[in-house]
Amino acid sequence: MRGNSEDQLPDLREGFCTSYHRGVELIGRRWNGVILRELLLGARRFSEIRRGIPALTDRMLASRLRELEAEGIVTRVVYDETPVRVEYELTEMGRDLEQAVAALNRWASRWLPED
Repeated sequence: MRGNSEDQLPDLREGFCTSYHRGVELIGRRWNGVILRELLLGARRFSEIRRGIPALTDRMLASRLRELEAEGIVTRVVYDETPVRVEYELTEMGRDLEQAVAALNRWASRWLPED
């Protein structure tokens, strides 16, 4: 018996789905998932995201944030202060990924324990 009934996953019977494939490629791209997980904790400055993901380089983080912003998942908020403060936060589209990220986190914790 499978973990979910067909009634819970009706879209899986419809064959190849380009929007699903695009979503998996976007969210599954290296570092995007952990950036999303970090931003689900709330708005963060660039340095705070970097601190939360130690192996991620500044260059890669900047690239991934631009990509996620272009896709409408992340927004860059500039505060007119001295010095200027910039924060990144999830849009409604990005926050809508919370259950998927939490499910993947639970699965990984169970099946892929840390070294």
